[in-house]
Amino acid sequence: MTVRLFDYYRSSASYRVRIALNLKGIAYERVDISLLAGDQRSAENLARNPQGFVPTLEVDGAFIPQSLAIIDYLDARNPEPSLLPRDAVARAQALAQALVIAADTHPINNLRILQYLKNELGLDEAARTAWIHRWIGEGFAALEAMTTPGARFLGGDRPGLADICLVPQMYNARRFAMPLDAYPALVRIDAACAEVEAFAAAHPDRFAPAA
Repeated sequence: MTVRLFDYYRSSASYRVRIALNLKGIAYERVDISLLAGDQRSAENLARNPQGFVPTLEVDGAFIPQSLAIIDYLDARNPEPSLLPRDAVARAQALAQALVIAADTHPINNLRILQYLKNELGLDEAARTAWIHRWIGEGFAALEAMTTPGARFLGGDRPGLADICLVPQMYNARRFAMPLDAYPALVRIDAACAEVEAFAAAHPDRFAPAA
């Protein structure tokens, strides 16, 4: 199986997929798509990802866009370790946790939204930072309330899909100097994830372009 990930090192969605690939123990070739340079809007990238986004996973010539779709594919093709519980209720709860980040928090704070706020609406840096803090804070407050007391990970005793979504968003929060004191469970879970090599090996610092 030939696996290629079209990726940007600081993309939250790409970061999720790198973690999932690592947890599954799947070797892959990484192809950098620079969002800052506009590579995502190239004809080549649009051909494999009609939204002009990253990530896209190529598997034996087939292209799969959207991080959660990619992770679902990886979980279906490589069932162990499972990224979602088998029990129907626990599975739904884990999906709900993941979607707090992937559906309701990250999309309104990503690069294209921030560029629109700056270039089209004329918001200055302070206003854009306030926007980021507001919406990450709302998502984190909900997710904090959805944690299981005493559990090491959002996914229970081992990391799962919700943790895969949380960690990149925590990275973003720190990038934008967001206070995290109100979310002690999330901070603790993020620290536990950092001790897992699959998460550590996916960190953006491992892929940052040379200065």
